Amino acid sequence: MTTVSEKIKIAIVGGTGYTGVELIRLLLRHPQAELCYLTSRSEAGIKVADCFPSLRGQTDLAFSQVDIEDLKQCDVVFYATPHGIAMRDAEQLVAANTKVIDLAADFRLQNLANFEKWYEMSHACPDILKQSVYGLSELNRDKIKNAMVVGNPGCYPTTVQLGLAPLLTQDVDLIDVKNIIIDAKSGVSGAGRKASLGLGFSENSDNFKAYSVAGHRHHPEIVEALENISGKQGVFDELTFVPHLVPMIRGMLGTIYVDLTDAGQHADIQAIFEKFYQNERFVDVMPQGSSPETRSVRGANQLRIAVQRVGQKRLIILVAQDNLVKGAAGQAVQNMNIMFGLDERLGLDNIALLP
Repeated sequence: MTTVSEKIKIAIVGGTGYTGVELIRLLLRHPQAELCYLTSRSEAGIKVADCFPSLRGQTDLAFSQVDIEDLKQCDVVFYATPHGIAMRDAEQLVAANTKVIDLAADFRLQNLANFEKWYEMSHACPDILKQSVYGLSELNRDKIKNAMVVGNPGCYPTTVQLGLAPLLTQDVDLIDVKNIIIDAKSGVSGAGRKASLGLGFSENSDNFKAYSVAGHRHHPEIVEALENISGKQGVFDELTFVPHLVPMIRGMLGTIYVDLTDAGQHADIQAIFEKFYQNERFVDVMPQGSSPETRSVRGANQLRIAVQRVGQKRLIILVAQDNLVKGAAGQAVQNMNIMFGLDERLGLDNIALLP
């Protein structure tokens, strides 16, 4: 366990993307964090504050090229990079006793066949993958505590898992697990900080569209995670997951439709959710009949949930989060706090921005 007198030496690989700069923002305010090393292939040699004026006066660090020997000198390395980068370095870093938190997909899926199918690459370190822990903080913290490598969940899977976990961990079946519909919306920052016609202002402003309807990379992650949560195998393959792009910068809202079983129809669903998350600082179960808004979590490591019943059988679960914070960088910092025996709230207790 890290003591109060020690600071965690941190590197961020890929510090110029949206999740990378969000990590920088959060870690600069973390009382136990010392940012030592920031990398960027395109911006090497340029000061962070010159790339991001919001960080002027906050740090004198400049971006560097990646050097594995420099990374080994850190206590933990965050990878805010495209898929396939973290797994190239993970074996060497673990051997040097440096922890790894990957915000891409290299350590999210234990099923290698699914990983290779959806990400179109072979896994570089399957042995390390087997030892890695899926970093859904609220559900896996006991495993995260002792992990050397953590795969940070995808943003959509975070909303789905935390939205369904209270129902899937009961002694009786409360919902029909073969008939789950997930209608999910995200701001454009979820696609990353890159030049793309489809992400341009003129393409997205005054527009609303579904994408990857036939199959999204987060679908197998959601299925594998729900199987682990429920202990049920092979029953979630047919769930419907449709993501949508909303003309806003950040924010994510998931609307999950499920059918209640006979037991579920007689259960106090609101009480089940409130009890399940009663000790969780970053999950807010809102009062009966509420509807969470994305602006209520903007910039905060907060996820808000509301449940509403429609008729006797249908249950609607509404989940809102900031896709860049609780859906990415904030959850990564939360995982770091768990891995180093710190209070999970450190560096993450900021209030959402409004308006």
